[in-house]
This record gives sequence, C-alpha cells and structure tokens, in this order.
Amino acid sequence: MAIFLYTARNKKGEKVEGTIEANDKRSALLVIERSGHIPVSVKERGAAAAVPEKVEHFSWHGRTVKMRGRDVLIFTTELSDLLASGMTLGNALNALANRKTGKPSDKIIVGLRDEIVQGTNLSDAMAKHPATFSKLYVSMIKAGEASGALHEVLRRLVDHYERMQEVKEKVTMALVYPAIVISLGICTLIFTMVVVVPKFQMIFQQIGQTLPLPTRILIGISRGTMRYGWIVLIGLIFAGFSVAKALKTDRGRFWWDGVVLKMPLVKGIVASAIFSNFARTLSTLLTNGVPVLQALGIVEQTVGNAVIGAEIHNAKERVTDGTTISGPLAASKVFPNLMTDMLAIGEQTGDMPSSLSHIATRYERELNRNVKIFTTALEPILIVVLAALVGFVVMSILLAVISMSDGLNA
Repeated sequence: MAIFLYTARNKKGEKVEGTIEANDKRSALLVIERSGHIPVSVKERGAAAAVPEKVEHFSWHGRTVKMRGRDVLIFTTELSDLLASGMTLGNALNALANRKTGKPSDKIIVGLRDEIVQGTNLSDAMAKHPATFSKLYVSMIKAGEASGALHEVLRRLVDHYERMQEVKEKVTMALVYPAIVISLGICTLIFTMVVVVPKFQMIFQQIGQTLPLPTRILIGISRGTMRYGWIVLIGLIFAGFSVAKALKTDRGRFWWDGVVLKMPLVKGIVASAIFSNFARTLSTLLTNGVPVLQALGIVEQTVGNAVIGAEIHNAKERVTDGTTISGPLAASKVFPNLMTDMLAIGEQTGDMPSSLSHIATRYERELNRNVKIFTTALEPILIVVLAALVGFVVMSILLAVISMSDGLNA
C-alpha cells in the first residue's frame, strides 16, 4: 500500500486536499471519486517529481477539435442517463471523461469537466466549442439549468437529434441509389469509348468501307474522348471547384437554395425536410422555455436553407413589432398554407409547441411519401437514359457490321 497526496474539488466546486492509502494511482482515483470528489491531481508521497502529477487532461482551446454528430448524440444520451440516476453533473462528466476512446470527444468531455470544476455553467462551457454544440443545444442547456431539470432537457435533446438524424438519413438514402447508377453508367460509357470502340475502329479501317453516320459519330466521340478527355476532366474539376466556391457565398447559397426549392422531384423532399426541421426545432425550443425571438433566431440559423431562413428572419422582425408568427410566414408565400393555418391555431389556443409537433409529424410523413415518389420515378428515368446511351453504342456498331456484311456479299 502506498500513500498518495491528492487535490480535488467537492460538489460545490471547493478545493479539497488530503492523503489517501491505496495500492496504486488508479485505485486512489477510484476512492476519491467514490467519496463524491472530482480529482484534479494525484501524487504518490515520496515521488521524485517536484511538481504534483496532474490527472491527464486536454486543452479546451483546440479550435479544430469537434465531435461528430453521432458522438454528440451518444454523449448526450449517457450524460442524461447519469444525471437521471442521481449523479451530480461534475461526477457524471468525470465518469465520462475517464473513458478513453481515442476520439476527439475525449478532449471535449475532459474540457467540460475542468470547466465545471472551476465553477462554470455547463451551457457557458459548451458555448466555448461551437463546432460541436450548436446554438440550439446551448440554448436548451441554458433553459434546463434555469429550470433545474437538466436531465429532462438532455433527454429531449436526444429525441430531437434522433429525429433530425432520421430525416437526414432518409434524404441521403434517397440520393444514394441514383448517384450509384449514374456513376456506374458514366464509368461504363467511358470504358466503352476508350477500350471497346477503338478496337472496332481498327477493324473498320482495315476493311476500308464507308461507315454509317451513327458509327462515324460514335468513332468521333471516342477519338475526342481519348484525345481531349483529360482536358474535359480538368475543366470539369475546375468548374466544380468554382461552383462550390461560389455557392459558399451568401448570394450563391441564396440562389442555389431557391433553385432547389423549384426542382422537379427534388423540391418535395427538400421542402418536407426543411419544414419538419423548422417545426421540430421551434417546438423543442419553446417547450424548454426559450423565448420566442431567441428561438426564431436559432431556427433561422439551423433551418438549412437561405431562402427560408431569410423569411424566418423577416418574421422575427415582425414578431418584435407584436405581429403573430403565422401572419408573416403566410405572407412570404414560401411556407404552405396548411402549415401557417396550423400555426395560427396554435397561437389562438396558446399551445404553440403542440401545434408545431403536429406540423413536424405531418411533414415527416410527407417526407417519407416524397422519398418513395422520388425513388419510384427516378428509377425508370435512369434506366431509359442509360438504355438510350448504351443502345446508341450498340446500334452504331451493329449498323457498321451489317453494312460490311452487305458489302462483302455484294
């Protein structure tokens, strides 16, 4: 057994020092934690180091360190469960910080724990890392601290992010299939133009017979692909980077978000996802006591579409003047009449969160329906387009073969 000198913080954040007898440092840390204290430093008595050995921690100020969305969801779930079981916030964060997973979340959780030990509120500590914790997240945590029901707010955050993740996955899955089909089709056509057609071209040249027009067009495309394909590829890459850069500007993003809302097939999926996100987020914020103006400001930044975000911003300014939310949103002509009518009913009854929850559920169902329509309609369209391209290649070669056969028979 060895004697360890330790420095810790109690539940009130006060500094506590003392000695403890344990087999090793890990055992000493466990004893300190079980006593309800959060260890800051632990050193074995008589150790050579002149400076007390610090418990391993990471700097909070690394701006590039962030959690992935899935890690934030896991962290929120575990923290909610620990607080619901009766554990204090400091001890709960310390328990999560002691799990070494090797992910960036380790550094962030340790930073949160150190901030709490120093007396900082959890919402203020999370606000120092905006890349991980959004304004929505921080605002709800702040509301939970004010109401004294932090674990309940964390559970609502879990429900909220699970729904948002589900919506995101539905949209992503709707786009995966056409992306795979288009990519395979392009690769097949490039292979045909670069490898297959040139071999037939050599045969046609040896015979020296005049080829049909479709075959000549096909051979011309093949030659152009082999000679200038790399130039076209570089041009496409440059154009892609230029477009991506332009879309990062406010004007470019506003233009693109407006175009997406008008695209056939796609607009239904995008609009349903945005309206569901808007209603679910606003309902969650209002349920947790966030003021209406602050909630609208958060939704404006998290809605994911610049056009709709601008309309929400205009509505927020009108609400400041005493106007209801539904009126300005209806005047924008962007939000559906059904949605604004349901909002108006919620304002009349004084139960906006409930109306917003119904709106979110309604548009989540519509999203599912639009995803099915999209995949059902896109599949035959892709098949027809690819069949036409492949059919042109096959027909061009067959016409040449038939023409040569007729020439030989003659």
